[in-house]
Amino acid sequence: MSTNDFNYQLYSYKDSLHSFAFSFTRDTDDANDLVQDTMLKAINYAAHFKEGTNFKAWLYTIMKNTFINNYRRNSRTNSIMTVTDEITSDKLQYSASVNDSGGKFVMEDIYKALGNLQPEYYVPFLKYFEGFKYHEIADELNIPIGTVKTRIHVARQLLKKSLKMHQLHMLSDKVA
Repeated sequence: MSTNDFNYQLYSYKDSLHSFAFSFTRDTDDANDLVQDTMLKAINYAAHFKEGTNFKAWLYTIMKNTFINNYRRNSRTNSIMTVTDEITSDKLQYSASVNDSGGKFVMEDIYKALGNLQPEYYVPFLKYFEGFKYHEIADELNIPIGTVKTRIHVARQLLKKSLKMHQLHMLSDKVA
C-alpha cells in the first residue's frame, strides 16, 4: 500500500475512530487525544500493517491497546498517592516551596541523566516508559526480547546510580 493510500484510508476512518474513542473515555477532549495518539502510532507502525487485512480492525486494536496502556499507567500513578496526614497550611507552604525550586532541579537532573544514556539503552527505556510492551519494543527495534529486557534493566541501574543523590535527599527529608 502506498503512503498516499495509507494516509487516505487512515483519514477516512477518523470519525469512526472518534466515536470508538468516546465510547472508552466518555470525554470529548480525552477522545480527541486518544484518536491523535492512535493515528500517530498507526503512522509510525505503517510498515507493520499487512496489506489485505482489515485496516479498521487494525486501527481499533491500536486504539484499544493505547487506551489500556494509558489507563494502566494512570492507575499506577494514582495508586501511589494516599492521604494519611492532615494537610495544614504550613505543610502546604513547605510543599509549595520545595516543589517550586527543587522540582526544577530534579527534573533537570533527570533529563541530564537520560541524555547521558547511550542510545541502545535510552531508546528501549523510553519506549517502555511510554507504555510499550517488551515484545512491541523488540519488534520495532528488530532485536531479541531478551536484549530489550537487559537494556531496560541496565538503563534503570544507570539512572539509579546517576540520580542517587536525590534518593538520599528524599530519605533525609523523611527522617527530618
